Amino acid sequence: MTGPGDKIIVALDTPNIDYAKTLMKKLKGIISFYKVGFELFTAHGWAAVDLVNKYGGRIFLDLKLHDIPNTVSKAAAVICEHEVDMITVHALGGLEMMKKTRETILERTGTGKKRPLIVGVTVLTSHSEAEMRSELGIARSLNEQVEALAMLSHKAGLDGIVSSPMETRMLRSKFPQDFLMITPGVRPVNTEKSDQKRTVTPSEAIGAGSDYLVIGRPITDAKDPKKAAQDIITSMQAQAD
Repeated sequence: MTGPGDKIIVALDTPNIDYAKTLMKKLKGIISFYKVGFELFTAHGWAAVDLVNKYGGRIFLDLKLHDIPNTVSKAAAVICEHEVDMITVHALGGLEMMKKTRETILERTGTGKKRPLIVGVTVLTSHSEAEMRSELGIARSLNEQVEALAMLSHKAGLDGIVSSPMETRMLRSKFPQDFLMITPGVRPVNTEKSDQKRTVTPSEAIGAGSDYLVIGRPITDAKDPKKAAQDIITSMQAQAD
């Protein structure tokens, strides 16, 4: 049986591996899932993944793979050697890229290795609808774009998607319950949004149907990360009750 704390993925967005280690020590016992993204991975590579494994944490390797199908599938094959729990690909990479990546992962993990869940990134939480239209030239509305990329991810056989929690309720009704909804851009009450433009509180995200919440700075930049994480868990428990 899982609790609210199991739904939180703490983002280790730092180039300092010693600080990441300190955070995991402080959060031990209440957080078990960690995101290794561009910053930490670029600084330390697989040593960052090995560190999370050492502390018994589950690993969300968030590299947002996006390239031609052959390149991404080969990268996915390398990732399979390190037995992470979840990876991201950009849904904008297209159906063939996502399908080939899934096929490669199934082949590489068919002999007993851990199979990472594959989730497709839809629209980054730093994007607004105005930016999508004026800067990126996307004619669809933001919700339409998110839904289209979510549908493409599902068609490719991925395990779920990453999208803003503001779209979760709309998406939850369109997909099976086992199609995962991973939501960054979650901000507890009275915390700064920083560069996130589409945010909700943890309780609101869970209430809308999110399966996992990716939370970074509200926990990692807090004076007391353990207390910050526990406060979020307590608010989620209150919502559940």
